[in-house]
Amino acid sequence: MIWVFGVLGLLLLLALLYWQLIIAEGAYLGRRMVALLYNISAGAYDRIKQYDPGYEQWFLGRPLARALAVLPEPLVLDVATGTARLARTLFKETGFQGRMVALDHARKMLREAGRTTEPWSDRLTLIWKGASKLPFADASFDAVTCLEALEFVPDAEQVLREMVRVLHPGGILVTTNRISKDAWMLPGRVYTSEAFETLLRSLDLEMVQTQPWQEDYDLVWARKSGAMGTTLRERGLEMIVRCPACGGGVHFEATAVVCTACDARYPIASDGVIEMGA
Repeated sequence: MIWVFGVLGLLLLLALLYWQLIIAEGAYLGRRMVALLYNISAGAYDRIKQYDPGYEQWFLGRPLARALAVLPEPLVLDVATGTARLARTLFKETGFQGRMVALDHARKMLREAGRTTEPWSDRLTLIWKGASKLPFADASFDAVTCLEALEFVPDAEQVLREMVRVLHPGGILVTTNRISKDAWMLPGRVYTSEAFETLLRSLDLEMVQTQPWQEDYDLVWARKSGAMGTTLRERGLEMIVRCPACGGGVHFEATAVVCTACDARYPIASDGVIEMGA
């Protein structure tokens, strides 16, 4: 009889591990566990996700490039960039002549992102940092994106608020809402379509539109209230990046980004990643 309880206990443990590590991807175990799991899978991530360049081009790259076509050199921030799927598809669009900043909390994912985007390295800045407090000035970007990630951060509402803060008035926000059959296994981490749209509208966003995208996700587009105009992009990254420690301005050296207020130093690693997440 004891062995029966042993087997049941083992099955329960396996089910718990499957829920926490596979379905929730470590979300209930803290940011470090989420980063660890993504670091482990970084080299195989595109295969795991069955990355399809043509699909990404049709649903992401082309629509976003067209939406930004009114600006000569748009500046785009991709939060939780992973292997830089969005950057790859957007840079392939001949109509997109802008720059991107890509941010992620998993360091090895950024190493992979640098490898996959090497042809566009002069137009892409990679930053190792979490998304709960984005290291950028207000109204810095013409578009901010965050795909397949909000359900894995500790406070999705806080991340969304930060994304809207750094978005220029009239700028475009693109994100995702988890709608898969296993969404019920992510209590407190997912929204109904109606609740998610209501949340976005409460954050100074308008023209909120939800469209089918993948089996597990809807794609959600919105604009920040106000008129689209000139951003800080003409003044360079030094005028946009802020020190995570004190919020002060920075200047770029050959091997580090240095805060002009508190002298904090953030290394620029050999793979080009600005390391603000240590």
